Amino acid sequence: MQNDMVKCGLTENKDSRFVDTIQKEAYVWCEKDWKHDDHDHAHHRAQLTFVEEGYQYFHIDQKIYLVPQYHVIWVPSGKAHRITSEAKTVNLMVFLFKTVFDDRFYQDVHVFAVPPVLKEMLLYASKWNQSVKEDEEQDLFFKAILKSLPNFCRESSYLEIPVPSDARLIPVCTYINSNFKYSLNADELAEKAQMSVRSLQRIFKNETGITLQKYLQLVRILKSIELIDAGQFTLSQIAYKVGYQSLSAFTSSYHAIMKSKPKVKKVN
Repeated sequence: MQNDMVKCGLTENKDSRFVDTIQKEAYVWCEKDWKHDDHDHAHHRAQLTFVEEGYQYFHIDQKIYLVPQYHVIWVPSGKAHRITSEAKTVNLMVFLFKTVFDDRFYQDVHVFAVPPVLKEMLLYASKWNQSVKEDEEQDLFFKAILKSLPNFCRESSYLEIPVPSDARLIPVCTYINSNFKYSLNADELAEKAQMSVRSLQRIFKNETGITLQKYLQLVRILKSIELIDAGQFTLSQIAYKVGYQSLSAFTSSYHAIMKSKPKVKKVN
């Protein structure tokens, strides 16, 4: 994305739609230090993004999907999305497929951790980086990756942050996003939504599918992932910065969301 008009081999129009002049059925675009565009865009190729380093947020259909390092996200063809990240470095591999197999999996957004076998397949595919020439081995290999995705996928709904459509709840989410270090004050949040505490709790759950407390937990863990990526703090420091009073409480909460234990990078 070094050229503002060409992204992953596709040329962007002013309406954030992309013109696909590449004839190949599928190709891969690897890029170091990815530059993000803070606007919605869509293209007529299905997209598989592998985060090799850093982390990335995908904003799709009133949800924010976190894609940490060594995770992938599958985005169906034509699905509008916006990508953001505060990571120092984001290295991505983007696979773009013109057609997909007839399976429900390919019609929905999916985020999941990459198992070792798939990781090796994706990294091997980097040898075809930005190549649009016909290559029989590449075609067969990419079809194998595509066909295997439903089997490798383990639904990671814990990496989704819902965004309520009810405008009254937006100030509540905004406040939690800015004050995640502190405990929830239900009365204060209800006042921001201009409704009773009981109504807020009921409507928030109906709108997002999760409770206010669960939303706070999600925000805290996602913020901790950003701090872990920065590589400047110990796990104890990160636990405190995101609102936990002990490392054990943070570790337990992190494992409940991410299904793995937090691992801090070397402190600079």
